[in-house]
Amino acid sequence: MTTAYLTVAGLGIDVIYKDIKNLHVSVYPPIGRVRVAAPQRLDEDSIRRAIIQRLPWIKQQRTQLQNAARQTERTMRSGETHYVWGRALLLDVSRTGRPDVKVDGDSLWVVSPEGTDAEHRYAILDRWYRRELKAALPPLLEKWQAIIGHEPTKVVVRRMKTKWGTCQPNSGAVWFNPELARKNPRCLEYIVAHELMHFHERTHNERFVALMDKHLPDWRSRRDELNEAPLAAEEWIHD
Repeated sequence: MTTAYLTVAGLGIDVIYKDIKNLHVSVYPPIGRVRVAAPQRLDEDSIRRAIIQRLPWIKQQRTQLQNAARQTERTMRSGETHYVWGRALLLDVSRTGRPDVKVDGDSLWVVSPEGTDAEHRYAILDRWYRRELKAALPPLLEKWQAIIGHEPTKVVVRRMKTKWGTCQPNSGAVWFNPELARKNPRCLEYIVAHELMHFHERTHNERFVALMDKHLPDWRSRRDELNEAPLAAEEWIHD
């Protein structure tokens, strides 16, 4: 069994070649990762044509998954589960005072002034996630800048609905989603490496895959861990 990675209409698609007769396309939760199981005999052009024919269905499935992930709103009440660097913590909002967030054992304390509503408690937590991510990025960027030989001109932490990160080779900027502070740190390193690698190769072609294989051999397992981790369905999403 061999694997490949294609980009079709802006979608990154995993291709797994198997001893099968027909091609199968699957879209996986929580964010709509697309995987194709293809017969060994099919070449890349044939697979691309098959994916293009199925694009309306793929986009419909991805939209349904992403909308479903935003249907469950969190109320920011004590006892809810929230994630910090891959750990499931129980939210506690019983303390009042100046806005603050602390991790204490298995508890995530969100302190807010008396009378604060759920939306403003979320805003306090969201700002904290952003600070966490901004603090975690510099050592990873320094490490991967040395490996890849390219330094971004600008690093932005900004919420994105469907992307963990993005690279803008023309301007030299890289963006990271603050939701990454909820995920295992291994996943953040994968995104840093992935986005900086785009300074060498803009698309997810064979050269890009070869570069990732060379510099971060376990990138696929990190990517899968990130995409399979709890996302919006178990978290408060505020666009």
